Amino acid sequence: MRAPPLTLALKAYRGGLWLGEPAVAGLLAWRARQGKEDPTRLPERRGLPGRARPVGSLVWMHGASVGESLSLVGLVEGMIARGFSVLVTTGTRSAAELIGARLPAGAVHQYMPLDAPRWVERFLDHWQPDLALVAESEIWPNTVVALHVRAIPLLLVNGRMSERSYAGWARAPRTARALLARIAICLTQTRDDAERFVRLGAPRVSVAGNLKYDAAVQPADPQQVAYLGDMIGDRPVWVAASTHPGEDAAAAEAHAALKGRFPRLLTIVAPRHPHRGGEVAACATAQGLRSARRSAGGRPHPSIDLYVADTIGELGLFYRLSPLVFLGGSLVPHGGQNPIEPVRLSSAVLHGPHTENFTEVYRALDAGGGAAAVADAAELAATLADLMAAPDRIDAMTRAGQRALVPFEGAVERTLAVLDPFIAQMKLAAFHHG
Repeated sequence: MRAPPLTLALKAYRGGLWLGEPAVAGLLAWRARQGKEDPTRLPERRGLPGRARPVGSLVWMHGASVGESLSLVGLVEGMIARGFSVLVTTGTRSAAELIGARLPAGAVHQYMPLDAPRWVERFLDHWQPDLALVAESEIWPNTVVALHVRAIPLLLVNGRMSERSYAGWARAPRTARALLARIAICLTQTRDDAERFVRLGAPRVSVAGNLKYDAAVQPADPQQVAYLGDMIGDRPVWVAASTHPGEDAAAAEAHAALKGRFPRLLTIVAPRHPHRGGEVAACATAQGLRSARRSAGGRPHPSIDLYVADTIGELGLFYRLSPLVFLGGSLVPHGGQNPIEPVRLSSAVLHGPHTENFTEVYRALDAGGGAAAVADAAELAATLADLMAAPDRIDAMTRAGQRALVPFEGAVERTLAVLDPFIAQMKLAAFHHG
């Protein structure tokens, strides 16, 4: 089936980024000065390769940030087991640092070029992928068009389309259809996601489930787990993970409310963006709490009330240290953070009312008794108090949460089954070229 012609909006976008390339390069330089880009690898963001292309067939997989890229590891391993090399790209420094350490032999990492036509072409000229996979909602128009022109199949995996994103795309239906028709297949996380892609005109859509249910949990340094575990000892402890502005204050407020009843309580706050560690510490001070920042070498000594875990890639460590986790992005209207990892690491989960990013899993966890909703800092404190006074209830929530996740597993296997016909075509093409 022929794809619809490019709309005027898409042509304007392409032309604008072609002419505006110097301005985009200036933006990259500014981001590097702000610490948001790796200055030593900035050329990769302009499509200039940082290493040689592996010999043979190559699958390109892209995950924008930490969660998306880590969710791809199972597919990376599956493709390497099938005899292919894999190029994994990311868009953020934190994702690059984490995924670089997790990739198996046979996979290489690069930064994704920004969506300027010349940079995308340069990237594709060098890497010449035989198949491209992008995770969740990374639909960059110039990249989609360039892959289609080169007849490189593009698959959207772990596809996600929130109601808000759908509303944005629906305002330009012809443009949405023109792009989605150039994607070989959209494999979505849920039926709701699939329906939104279909309504926008995607011709080939299937539900495969969420790859994150199959992803290995984040590793943690066993020495650090033991060291911090010994330091915490038998203190009651809870973690406020991936907090956003407003939630740090709620965590400090909850601790202050609980301190009379639990004088040895330790609250660990891991802000979603580690550079906000100073703001978190200020929230603790405002409540009369003593804090220490991990990024400054601080430790959760017995005199510390609130420990600020303002580092990258250590959530797995703190989940292992606490039986209770509040997940941020949910007391404020951000849509919630992913609860899968703390549940799998044996934590009971608390969350606010805003969980639209992970509606299905929170619904299952809440219904199964593995998670509980709180409306504000006062309710958070009350629920924490109830659970800390009844360790058996925490254990029951933990087991219930793990049971609730079982029906969601298997997305990697289902996704690889959809990829197998494309893999067969790649092998056939390699045989003919050989």
